[in-house]
Amino acid sequence: MTKFLLSVHVLAAIIAIGPVTVAASMFPAAIRHAGTGAGRDLAVPRSLHRICRVYAALGIVVPVFGLATANSLGVLGDPWLLTSIALTAAAAAVLVLAVLPRQRLLLATADDTRAPARLAMFTGLFNILWAVVTVLMIVRPGSTTGA
Repeated sequence: MTKFLLSVHVLAAIIAIGPVTVAASMFPAAIRHAGTGAGRDLAVPRSLHRICRVYAALGIVVPVFGLATANSLGVLGDPWLLTSIALTAAAAAVLVLAVLPRQRLLLATADDTRAPARLAMFTGLFNILWAVVTVLMIVRPGSTTGA
């Protein structure tokens, strides 16, 4: 059962989190290229925002199966896992509270020329958090379950 849970967890991370990180990273440049005023072409930024929203919702599968896997392995109290949980929560908060709302705002208005750069900063933070979580999942510092 542990192998099944771990497989779903890893596949969900690849299939759900991967597209969010790529689409969110592409959004600031796409919104800059869309132009300003009435002639804005928002087809690409709208698609990227939709990808971010949909795959963010699907991404809930990742921590659900991650916790089930951790429970199955008996590592729920391990520091590397607790750190990963905290970083995952932080990444989710950055996505839901900073990235998605800023994307939505940029789709509605194009007045602030610095807004795409600020969005890129939050997107980078989101991506770094996920990268650290991925490394923690692989390295598992202090784990007694083997590497």
